[in-house]
Amino acid sequence: MHSVNVSAAEQEVGALPIFRALPSPLAVRDAQELMTYPFFALAKSRRTEPISFRTADLSIRVEGTAEHGLATIWDADVLIWATSQVVEANDTRLAASRRLAATPWEILTFLRRGTSARDYLRLKAALDRLQSTSIATSIRQAQQRRLHRFSWLSEWKERADDRGRPQGIELILPDWFYAGISDSTRVLTIDARYFDLTGGIERWLYRLLRKHAGVQANGWCFDFAQLHRRSGSLARPADFALDLRRIVERQSLPGYRVSIVRRSSVEALIGRVEPAVGRGVTAHRQSVDKT
Repeated sequence: MHSVNVSAAEQEVGALPIFRALPSPLAVRDAQELMTYPFFALAKSRRTEPISFRTADLSIRVEGTAEHGLATIWDADVLIWATSQVVEANDTRLAASRRLAATPWEILTFLRRGTSARDYLRLKAALDRLQSTSIATSIRQAQQRRLHRFSWLSEWKERADDRGRPQGIELILPDWFYAGISDSTRVLTIDARYFDLTGGIERWLYRLLRKHAGVQANGWCFDFAQLHRRSGSLARPADFALDLRRIVERQSLPGYRVSIVRRSSVEALIGRVEPAVGRGVTAHRQSVDKT
């Protein structure tokens, strides 16, 4: 009789319970740490240059492969879907898990995307980028010099029954990310219209404002240089500033009004919640976010 060698990693995966995705509609939830720091490429073109960000208190480095490049802010929609699933499970006292199973249709419709074969291929490409992107960060580490290293997805696979008929996909979230979204104080509800935003900087700016401006009447102010550094964008500062001005012209960020102020030679952007929306979001946050 031949013995079968099973690695410790395989045993760990096999021990994880599978959480079957809950049906929509669900409130859309996002991880605050991912809204605050530059973790994703902001352009759809393949980016292989790493993202490096450091403050006095933390460090982040994000690296991709030559084949897939860095995960993009559109790929991060999958993590928003996963966050929404885990938070909803915890709120309704269901047993959540970092091992999730769903059909592509369920994920794509939650993200307000099409469900054609082409959309499915794009979803698989997003999963590949999430799995192949490597992050090293000191966030939530007791000592800044000690880094936690992980990928946005530990692994993912297509599922099939005994007859080879497709049964959707299965993905496993990394411990670092799962621990963050399991803590209700680290999660915020966002507007589902976020998924309709088409620009990378536009999407990034909405998430930053949702985290920092929240529902404050006075909003939040960032100067252009600070925004450029926080974004991790490869765009020249002048081009980045032009994108910000266009966003102000369009007023496309759901629930927020943005404006530009000039102080001497410094340009800054102010984001304020729309009054009517602010009242609704405040009530919703009291019942959902618990922050």
